Amino acid sequence: MQKRKIRISQEIFKKFPQFKRGIILVKDIRIIEKNKRIKKPLNRIIEQRQSEKVDYNEHPYLKAWDEAHIKFGSDPEQYLPSIKALLSRVMGGGGLPSINSVVTLFNYISIKHLVPCGGDDLNKIMGNLCLDFATGNELFTGLGSKEIEHPDRGEVIYYDDQSSQVMCRRWNWRNAEFSKITTESQEIIINIDGINGIPQSIIAEARDELAELLKIHCNANLTTDLLTKNHQEIFLSE
Repeated sequence: MQKRKIRISQEIFKKFPQFKRGIILVKDIRIIEKNKRIKKPLNRIIEQRQSEKVDYNEHPYLKAWDEAHIKFGSDPEQYLPSIKALLSRVMGGGGLPSINSVVTLFNYISIKHLVPCGGDDLNKIMGNLCLDFATGNELFTGLGSKEIEHPDRGEVIYYDDQSSQVMCRRWNWRNAEFSKITTESQEIIINIDGINGIPQSIIAEARDELAELLKIHCNANLTTDLLTKNHQEIFLSE
């Protein structure tokens, strides 16, 4: 059997040469619905952000994602990049749902470092995990939905190249139902993304902090990597 890959297309790097993706590849993990020890630091970072009274829409990291979305033809005001959506909710005084321990850690790292962070259940994905521009023929069913959609041609998607199912639309706007991480997930892949103006060191720092938290709180067995224009793909061990 041919080994599967995590792959970012050359076309992505042609248009976004400074893009980098921190990778955490989890081989085994224990995920529970609620963990008070994890929720406390999330609540603290939310309170810290709220107390700062800053317009985060003007933060260079968020503006960088707005610019990237505009560059591939998406409207970041209508289809909010994930970090922008998280902060909008937090700064509006809203809390965040406690879905499971891993998602809580994603949210903590995203809000702390101001970077998009997400993940998928590897056992739900058949082929290579690819970040590329959509043809428009791929299939997408959003989180919590049953309706099948097609991405717009040219939008940045993260998809399974065997089933043509999309794990995330518009780079980091909306995740799919089929590959969501649940308490049953055992093998997962986590992405932490940086674009123009977001230093690679920040992505590496956020990745490594999240990896350590997954080990501590979820007994995770994992490895890490970093995808850049000089390192565009890695193999998944079978």
